[in-house]
Amino acid sequence: MKVELDPEKDISYKDFKEQILQDYRTAVLSRECSILGRREVLTGKAKFGIFGDGKELPQLAMARAYRNGDFRSGYYRDQTFMMALGLLTPKDFFHGLYATTDISLEPMSAGRQMGGHFGTYSLNEDGSWKDLTAQPNSSPDISPTAAQMPRLLGLAQASKIYRNLESVPSDGFSNQGNEVAWGTIGNASTSEGHFFETINAAGVLQVPMIVSVWDDAYGISVPAEYQTTKEDISEILKGFQRTETAPGYEIFKVQGWDYTALIHTYENAADIARENHVPVLIHVTELTQPQGHSTSGSHERYKSDERLKWEKKHDCNTRFREWILENRIVSEEELSDLEKAVKKEVRSAKKDAWAEFLQPHREQKKELVGLLEAAASASPNRRFIERLKNDLIAVEEPLKRDLITRARKAVRYLIGEDHDARRQLLAWIKRFKEETQPLFSSHLYSELPGKATEIPEVKPAYPENPEQADGRVILRDNFDALFSKYPEALIFGEDSGAIGDVNQGLEGLQKKYGPLRVADTGIRETTIIGQGIGLALRGLRPIAEIQYLDYLLYCLQTLSDDLATLLYRTVGKQKAPLIVRTRGHRLEGIWHSGSQMGGIIHLLRGMYILVPRDMTRAAGFYNTLMKSDEPALIIESLNGYRLKEDIPTNLGEICTPIGRVETLREGSDITLVSYGSTLRVVMQAARELLEVGISAEVIDAQSLLPFDLDHQVVESLKKTGRLLVVDEDVPGGCAAYLMQEIVENQGGYRYLDSAPQTLTAQPHRPAYASDGDYFSKPNTEDVFEKVYAIMHEASPEDFPELM
Repeated sequence: MKVELDPEKDISYKDFKEQILQDYRTAVLSRECSILGRREVLTGKAKFGIFGDGKELPQLAMARAYRNGDFRSGYYRDQTFMMALGLLTPKDFFHGLYATTDISLEPMSAGRQMGGHFGTYSLNEDGSWKDLTAQPNSSPDISPTAAQMPRLLGLAQASKIYRNLESVPSDGFSNQGNEVAWGTIGNASTSEGHFFETINAAGVLQVPMIVSVWDDAYGISVPAEYQTTKEDISEILKGFQRTETAPGYEIFKVQGWDYTALIHTYENAADIARENHVPVLIHVTELTQPQGHSTSGSHERYKSDERLKWEKKHDCNTRFREWILENRIVSEEELSDLEKAVKKEVRSAKKDAWAEFLQPHREQKKELVGLLEAAASASPNRRFIERLKNDLIAVEEPLKRDLITRARKAVRYLIGEDHDARRQLLAWIKRFKEETQPLFSSHLYSELPGKATEIPEVKPAYPENPEQADGRVILRDNFDALFSKYPEALIFGEDSGAIGDVNQGLEGLQKKYGPLRVADTGIRETTIIGQGIGLALRGLRPIAEIQYLDYLLYCLQTLSDDLATLLYRTVGKQKAPLIVRTRGHRLEGIWHSGSQMGGIIHLLRGMYILVPRDMTRAAGFYNTLMKSDEPALIIESLNGYRLKEDIPTNLGEICTPIGRVETLREGSDITLVSYGSTLRVVMQAARELLEVGISAEVIDAQSLLPFDLDHQVVESLKKTGRLLVVDEDVPGGCAAYLMQEIVENQGGYRYLDSAPQTLTAQPHRPAYASDGDYFSKPNTEDVFEKVYAIMHEASPEDFPELM
């Protein structure tokens, strides 16, 4: 229900009254959920609680201005907004608090995130898109402060793309670019760099973005005087205010307890953003936090008595109630009856949610008690098993952990026994694990047909006498083919547009496809990734370019906490198929050497990490990813753009397989695994090793996440019996990961005749210039000598000591 308080529009007193009471009812409902939610944590039923109490009124006003097709990118205080739109019920709220793993009961994340993190469903069960224009949309929240801001930029920019590019398919995604992206943030979190970077970028891009700052004058225990210059975020952002001659922001400031002012402010802001694509900042002041920051502490410890009295008086729900009575909209008695009914409803929802949370656990407990009883009867260790059984019986409100831990401990007392009771208990444990683990571990990557790892390989095709060109030309012509084939594809980054990127891999494409599809950005890596996430969430196919791999550190938090976890934390209900393009590996010096692979492969689980050795393979990865719908990072070899490559005849069609290695050189004595630019060093060493009678098999990893799904490296080990992983990362980094994959996860240890080894860079960043590279990263001589030493140890007679 949308409130209409515009004096130019006719509205009956009855409708006006109903709308006011509906808002008040939602405010009371949300507050009661917060109050009872805190109690559930303090009594131990829930692990942690962080709630939206004190922020109810502005969220109701925001909900009134919200329209289907709009997107929210907020934070964990926005429960009232979600309730106002009918996207969150009290029972949903409590299931989120209890971390119920049934997504039909806990629709936000099936217990994968703490309560207060809200999202909607963008996908059908088969992975196809819903009609996003026919529903209110919320991108899935994350906890890190201000981390919701970068993606907000992309959500807003999508409206600009859809409005200005008629060639881009928009059915189900946009209604002529009229959608607004709504962001919310706490006043203290505006101190974060993500906030300022996003504010600046949105002002430059002029996109329909509305940012609400909920200002309660504190950041946990730290008051605004330590958070914000002048203690006033809208005051210090006045320079962003648009003028008649210069674009910028529209900035509003409104008190969070003033209902009518809030309604008018949000309707006005929505009109400005929706119609004119002007970003808006709404600074909502004089808000309170009645229960403190979270259940981890009490705000009475750090707020003065005077402040606490002020907060009680200016509580937005209290002021709203007073306003209703002062304007004689309803009587005191009617309000009291409404409040009593709401409190009863919330208590009932809490009770029902807890019962639903416990029901499957209790059923499993009953079954397990019977199995333990049978096992005790059949075992000479009866006394120990009965103790476990009785301990379990005493747990009145069991968790999954309570069940499985006792079952697994009971098996220890059945070692060496052979009877049906033991077999039935083992079968129960196996079934329990198979059913339960996916509730916590599924959807790290797509689980649907057509996922990236299932796209079949299409090899490069060459004429009998192929011409050669610089690697950058291969990339450029492949991008040209992609942009022609996929009208929803676009690319952006620092220097990506006018000059066609710093290595000319996009040369001339902005002129051909226009500045919205091949775009330059400012120097702001975090919001470049944010643009990509938001655009991808709205059905576009963005390629976000980070100029050098080393600069990935600027946006690593956004990649790790937002993009890489998105599919997982929504249990497959939202997707953002963003391709991140960058360049790295061996060049010169500390800052352009691209060697942070160990950190990247661990921090970006949930994305594909692809390391093509040349630009033909890189082109194939882009093509593969465009046929699927998953996020990935492609790291092009920085020193490969000017190297000559044969020109394929099927650019735009080549598909490099994801998760598959490629054997570049057959050998019989040792298997060498590497990737990227270092492969050229390894290949040279392999040629030189042949001169001393050592036959090395060289394998290109190509894809680090995932790695070698077909276990081809193990097949190589069966032949050679020896393994050396060569990597330009620091010791213990990516080479250690590859070693674990090969030796442990693939069982390669079974086929080794010598100890598996790694050869990595030095434990420092690479020093500058050619000598710096030589003495910092593995070189040909290093590889040769390492391999020779392995062969000397295995057969000293055939390979006498080298030095």
